[in-house]
Amino acid sequence: QVQLVESGGGFVQAGGSLRLSCAASGRTFSSRAMGWFRQAPGKEREFVAVISWNGGYAYYADSVKGRFTISRDNAKNTAYLQMNSLKPGDTAVYYCARSDSAYSASTRSYEYDYWGQGTQVTVSS
Repeated sequence: QVQLVESGGGFVQAGGSLRLSCAASGRTFSSRAMGWFRQAPGKEREFVAVISWNGGYAYYADSVKGRFTISRDNAKNTAYLQMNSLKPGDTAVYYCARSDSAYSASTRSYEYDYWGQGTQVTVSS
């Protein structure tokens, strides 16, 4: 069984920064891509960023490219999302998720099999 626990969310003014963490239990963390998704009130969950199992590949949604950085520390079973230059439009619940395959780094939520409980990020104008 895999458990993912996000932390680091909070309230920040526009232009500020936050760093989200996703701590994973289980032995397969280092062999799977990890993704971050977000869901704003009244909207569907959307892809934010993904990082490959070894950190060698990362991909971002256009809306966050250049502002957010995804990373991971396999020795600590933890993935991170550094969020800079935050905007009110970034307000959402942020979720980390584990890829269901050892070979994919997908943007599609249905290709992730374990999810965290989410952490709220609120950006004021």
